[in-house]
Formats: sequence, structure tokens, C-alpha cells
Amino acid sequence: MEGAPHVAGDDAPGVAGDDVPSVAGDDVPGVGGDDAPRVAYDAVPTLKDSPPPANVSPKTDHVMSEEIKYTLNVQSVDNPLTKEEGDTHFVLVQNGTADFDRVISEMMSVNPGMERETVEAIVKLEHRTIQRLTLSGMRVSNGLFSAVASPKGRGGNTWDPAVNTLNITIAQGTEWREAIRATNVNVLGPKAEVMYISGTLDAATRADTGEATPGRPFTVKGNYLKVVGDDPSVGIYLVDEDGTETKITEDYWSVNEPQKLSFVIPADMADGTYTLRVVSQFSRGNQLRKTPHAAERTIYIGTAPSTGGSTGGGTGGGGEDGNEGSFG
Repeated sequence: MEGAPHVAGDDAPGVAGDDVPSVAGDDVPGVGGDDAPRVAYDAVPTLKDSPPPANVSPKTDHVMSEEIKYTLNVQSVDNPLTKEEGDTHFVLVQNGTADFDRVISEMMSVNPGMERETVEAIVKLEHRTIQRLTLSGMRVSNGLFSAVASPKGRGGNTWDPAVNTLNITIAQGTEWREAIRATNVNVLGPKAEVMYISGTLDAATRADTGEATPGRPFTVKGNYLKVVGDDPSVGIYLVDEDGTETKITEDYWSVNEPQKLSFVIPADMADGTYTLRVVSQFSRGNQLRKTPHAAERTIYIGTAPSTGGSTGGGTGGGGEDGNEGSFG
């Protein structure tokens, strides 16, 4: 029909007609027009010059790793693999143990807006997922670490739990390595291995005031007391007031532990005041100190003299009321 409007005709209003306002026309207000308000970046000239939102930046994790700083404390100890004096290595000053609950609490402190039960469920789900993947033969790499199952033991046609084991090998990932680079390490100096005597007990009288009975067991408590080492000075000694030493031989010992010694006082020891001296090369782990150290305490064979003061005391040495010294 001649009087009907054409949908796409030149003179008729249409979607793409020349005289019809277009969505992005220069003189018509629109989303992309010059006079139209910007939705997201009105304050910046162009999109490429504006700072991108943090949650879409590929560099977010890198920036965070640079901003977060960590601090560890270490101390130096003798290198147990050599006998060279002054050869040391660093050991970590441990700051406690973080169990599952502690980890969750730390996460909650960073993001307190989440429910604790939700955080626990997410972490437990991650644990189960990593277990399932690794024990299905996959290497899991989550950025923080990589984990893979490692079979150990003798091969054959069958898996024998008596000789074969399955372990999980874990190696640090990129995120951990970046965090390590951002860690400040403080050296606190040499790590002291303080040897001391804190108390004694006479088996005959049950006295804990430093009295000892000839021919009866005598117990010494303290720290680093275990008597070990090949240095000639190592041993347990009773030194009288004249300086005469009596070495308690090993056949008199019944307990030789880091925090407890027990031995029999020789039956022929005369009554009097003595210095109990324990000399040892005992150290942490299975290694020996390069130089023996010692702890001393005053004891009394028979009855302690009545002086009106405390008995059984030792001179100070960094631990309780015992004395520590070095021999070499």
C-alpha cells in the first residue's frame, strides 16, 4: 500500500535510518556519546590510563607478596659434623606449633566477616581434595606447595606393607619462595645449652636439702645432665673441701638421663661437705658437644651442718641454682 510507512525506508523512522537518532551518535545523548555520563571511569581520560580493579589484576598476588613482610629468629650452634672449633650453623628459634584450630583462627582474623564453620568446611574440603588427587597418582601444585605420592621399598610382583611404604613428598611452590624472599631473618646470637642441677634426693632419708647417705642411692635433677662423651674429664665427681676428687664409676649409676641422674654414694665416703660435679658432652640430638660442660652443687655426706641458711645451693650459671662451666 502506497500510504503505509516503510520499515526500512529512507524517509521513515527506522532502526538504522540516516535521520534517525542512533544509540552511539555524536550529537545524541547515549551510553558512548561525548556528553553521556561514564559508568565506571568518569574521572579518568581513557580506560587504559585508569587503575584496574584489584580483583582482576594479574599482579595482585605479586603485589601482596611484596607488601607482606615476615620475620624469623635464628641462633647459632656448633656444627655437629665437624670437630673444628668455631664451626657453627643456624637453627630456628621456634615460635610454637599452629594446629588446625590456630590456622582457622588466623584466617578469621584476616577476614572476620566469614563464619568460622564455613572457613573450617572449606579448609577441610581442600584437605580431602588434595588427599584424593595425590593418592590417585596426581601431582598437586596449588601455588604454595606441590605434593606427590612416593613409593618406597623393594620392588616385585606384589606390594608388601612389611617392606613397602607410601609417603607424600612436598616441595615449596612459587608463593612460598616469594614469601621467603620477603622474610627478614634476625640472628639472636649463640644458642645456650644451659646445664644445671636443680635439686637432689636422698633415697635413705628422703631429704631434698642436699644430704646424702653412704651406700644408698642419690638422685640429681636438672638439665643437660646425661653423662656422655669421650673426653677424659667426663663423669660424676665428689670433691671434698681439700679438693680431693672421687669419681663415681659407671657401675654405681642406675639412671643416666638428660634431666635426671641416680647413683649410689660409695659406702666408704667420709661425712662432710662435698661439691657434686657432673661433667658431660651431652647436647641436642645424637651429637656430642666439642667441649665438655659441667654443673656443680654443694651436698653433704651425712647430716648437713646447721647454719641457719639454705643448704644444697650452687652458684648461678643461667639455670635454676646450679653452676655451669666449660672444660677444655
